Amino acid sequence: MHAQNPPAHDHPADRPSSPSGPSSPSSAACGPARPVSFAPRAVPLSPTLAVNEALARKRREGVRVLPLGFGEAGIPIHPALTRELAAAAARGGYGPVAGSAALRAAAAGYWARRGLPTDPSGVVGGPGSKPLLFALLMAIGGDVVLPTPSWVSYAAQAPLAGVRPIRVATPPGEGGVPSPALLADAVVRARAAGRTVRAVVVTLPDNPTGTLASERTVRRLCAAARDLDLVIVSDEIYRDLVHDRDRAVPSPARFAPERTVVTTALSKSLAAGGWRLGVARLPDGPFGAALRSAVLGIASEVWSSAPAPVQHAAAFAFAEPPELVEHVDRSRRLHAAVTRAVAARFAAAGARVPAPQGAFYVYPDLGPLRDALRSGHGVRTSADLSGLLLERYGVGVLPGSSFGEPDEALRLRVAPSLLYGETDEQRLAALASPDPASLPWIAAGLDRLSEVLADLRESARAGQAALA
Repeated sequence: MHAQNPPAHDHPADRPSSPSGPSSPSSAACGPARPVSFAPRAVPLSPTLAVNEALARKRREGVRVLPLGFGEAGIPIHPALTRELAAAAARGGYGPVAGSAALRAAAAGYWARRGLPTDPSGVVGGPGSKPLLFALLMAIGGDVVLPTPSWVSYAAQAPLAGVRPIRVATPPGEGGVPSPALLADAVVRARAAGRTVRAVVVTLPDNPTGTLASERTVRRLCAAARDLDLVIVSDEIYRDLVHDRDRAVPSPARFAPERTVVTTALSKSLAAGGWRLGVARLPDGPFGAALRSAVLGIASEVWSSAPAPVQHAAAFAFAEPPELVEHVDRSRRLHAAVTRAVAARFAAAGARVPAPQGAFYVYPDLGPLRDALRSGHGVRTSADLSGLLLERYGVGVLPGSSFGEPDEALRLRVAPSLLYGETDEQRLAALASPDPASLPWIAAGLDRLSEVLADLRESARAGQAALA
């Protein structure tokens, strides 16, 4: 006998489901709801992104804000780049993990024009230089030496990659490169304590200080890296934004090519941060080949390949057509003019300020105002200082402690590039101006900064006097 069909109202498709769906944890099959007993891994939001969210909150509250925290280039994407991106928009395939042949050849040519002959087979592309740096840390393994101060993501990525950072101070006025003598001492001590140390990261020019290490210091670092058998990861994303275009960037790849990886991306010189496209230049020889295989293995499991349309546009960019060379040159002049103006405002307020030499950052030290800030405002740390500037004045900057500085060091990273304008029309005018700091909208931001610093200093001194 054939089994009878169930009544229509008993068919599974016709049964009423619970409000939360048939697989709801509250259904009888799963039992009663039970809270998860553990917390997810705590990974804080990057300070550079967190300050943007804080400023957005202030804007919603109706506060006048001065955005000096986020390191974005602040200039429009060149129309030639958007044209190339649109031309490749229909490319939906994944493509090679290392990146397209056109991208790798163009990046190789870019480095060759800067005195670093490069075979395209030694180039790996990825969705931004940050994922490439993370993959490199994982592939190299072992603990990593970082300059102090240094970009926030280096130290944040290290434990995520299963390694520990070792912080080493930079020489005075030469951010981005650990002091070679201190580097050797730190590595020897770490290895004596049983740690495996395999890499050192440098940034040329530097974020956060906006300075550029000398060739002598880089040569000494390379000699120390050879003696200690360290891989050098040289982040040169700001290379094309050295303010003095006649000053060469002393890449470690010139002095220790067998152990240096160089990374760069479109996000700073060409303002294509949201496009997320970076490239890494790996060393020649057996070590470079093995490192390439490891990075590609990690990439194949994490991002597969960078977006094909962006790779096409990036290949065009790294070939450096004249219109993009001109665009980058204008942006360099703009960054130099505005960072100098911001540095002058901080210096006038009594801060010590290294002269900006590259990128779009200023790194003032308000240590000379320490006593007044402590007595008048209760400021004891750079986080206290940046918090005061945000909450009292709507000024977004980042504390030096976010970059590995001691808490008590009253240094701040200031990124003035979002002062260039609120519209592309204003930003293009800033790019074209021989004196961008005098443009009304930029001058207004600079004057507001001076007002804030003057009020901060005077109110601190008034509070200090009241306690005397």
